[in-house]
Amino acid sequence: MPHADDEVRQLKQALEIPSGKEWESTVRLLLRLIGEDPTREGLRRTPLRVKQSLQFLTAGYRQDPAKILNRCFTVRQDEMVIVKDIDFFSLCEHHLLPFFGKCHVAYMPDKKIIGLSKIPRLVDAFAHRLQVQERLTTQIAESLQEHLKPTGVACVIEAYHLCMMMRGVQKQNTRAVTSSMLGVFRASDKTRTEFLTLIRSNLA
Repeated sequence: MPHADDEVRQLKQALEIPSGKEWESTVRLLLRLIGEDPTREGLRRTPLRVKQSLQFLTAGYRQDPAKILNRCFTVRQDEMVIVKDIDFFSLCEHHLLPFFGKCHVAYMPDKKIIGLSKIPRLVDAFAHRLQVQERLTTQIAESLQEHLKPTGVACVIEAYHLCMMMRGVQKQNTRAVTSSMLGVFRASDKTRTEFLTLIRSNLA
């Protein structure tokens, strides 16, 4: 039976090589560390499944926001554009547990707009990384501001965190809300209020 310190050392070494069979050997080691038998029938393919799952859930590291936002259209449009209720899933970087919810994004064009589908794609590119909600919110807003150069960007995220629901304080109905307001959304109370009103309204 290997010493616990030896297993931790092996785990650290395996985590430094994030590809190939090292992924699966690391998951097998984790299973042993929690007292499981990675050779039993229900766990034999778990290392492969975990590797594939983590590669999907962290695919955002391999996506470039600049490429997502690289095509703009020139228009005579200066009214607010909102894409709201964007479903997203991410992984808390502190516990590697999911957090999920809705993201609402708006911008005020300055002669340029982007395809509406680009905004959910941008949200996913940043969400599919190890994250904290506060940083995710500002990354989405700042990326739009940098690449589109609108007169303002707003982003609000409402999310449930399994690290607060399943462990720790164990509050199942607690929702975290974060916002990032740039440009006219920060400077103008009227513009900010219009955005916040519209994302809470049901226009259907």
